[in-house]
Amino acid sequence: MRRREFLAALALPAASASPATILVHEHVLVDFIGADKIAPGRYDPEEVFRAAKPKLEEVAQLGCRRFQDCTPNFLGRDPRLLRRLSDATGIEIWTNTGLYSARNHAFLPEYAKRETSEQLARRWEKEWREGVDGVKPRFIKIGVNRGPLDELDRKVIEAAALCSQRTGLTIASHTGNGAAAIEQIEIVQRMKASPGKFVWVHAYNEKDQSLHEKAARAGAWVEFDGIGPKSLDWHLTCLRHMDELGLLNRVLISQDAGWYHVGEPGGGTYRAYSTIYKDFLPMLPEGWVQQLLVRNPVQAFGA
Repeated sequence: MRRREFLAALALPAASASPATILVHEHVLVDFIGADKIAPGRYDPEEVFRAAKPKLEEVAQLGCRRFQDCTPNFLGRDPRLLRRLSDATGIEIWTNTGLYSARNHAFLPEYAKRETSEQLARRWEKEWREGVDGVKPRFIKIGVNRGPLDELDRKVIEAAALCSQRTGLTIASHTGNGAAAIEQIEIVQRMKASPGKFVWVHAYNEKDQSLHEKAARAGAWVEFDGIGPKSLDWHLTCLRHMDELGLLNRVLISQDAGWYHVGEPGGGTYRAYSTIYKDFLPMLPEGWVQQLLVRNPVQAFGA
C-alpha cells in the first residue's frame, strides 16, 4: 500500500494530525549510569527538549495522539520534561511507575533489594495516587532478565502483580526471553492478577514462535516493538503468524525508538519515531493498522 492509499484508508487528509494512533513503547531519554550513580543534573532538560520536540512533532503530523514513555525510575524517568513536551506538541505522553530489574539489577536501588514485594507495590501505588512531579503514572514499567528468573526478578514481577491488581494499571515488562515471559505470566496468575494486564515487551527477540502463541493464549499481550528499518520483514512475519493463529487481537507493536542518551555528546543518535508510520504500516493488510495501533493499545492500557 502506497503512503497516499494508506492515509486514505484511515480516512485522513495527508496533513491531518488525528487518526488517534498510539505508540505503546518509546523513549525520550535514558540514562544507563546505574541506580547507584544516577542523580539530578546529569543532563540539561532544555537540550533534551530541543532534541525530542521535532521528533514528536513529526509523528504528531503522521497521526500519533498518544506516546507511552517507557523509561522507568532510576533510568532517567522525567515526568516534568514529558509534560512540557506534551504541552508543546499536542501528543498525550504517558509516564510510568515500577522498577527495572533487567541488566543484572544494575538499575535497582538498594531499597528494592531489601524490601518485600508488598512494600514495593505500596511505593508504586503511592506514586499512582499522588503522582510523580505532578504527573500521574498510567502504567507499570518493569524489567527482568532471561529465565529462569532469580529472586529479585520474581520479587519485581510479584510487586507489579500486586500493584496491578489494586490499581488496574497494566504491567509492561522488558523481558529477557520467552521462558521469562511464561514464568512471569504464571506469577501474575498465582498472585490473582489478570494476565490481560501483562505485556511481554521485546517479544520479537524470542525466535520460538510457539511461546508467542502460549503467552497470547494465556491472555497476555505480546509486544513486537523494536520496529526499525532492518527488522521490518521479521516483524511482519511475527504479525502474520499471530494472525494465522487468530491471535492478532493479543498483539501490540511499537519501535522502542528515540532517545537522548545521557552522557553521550549531544545526546548521541536520536532515532526518529516515524519509521513505523512511513515504512511499516504501509506493508500491513487493510484493517491491521486500526487493530494494532488503536484498538489493541486501548484494550491493553485503557483510553
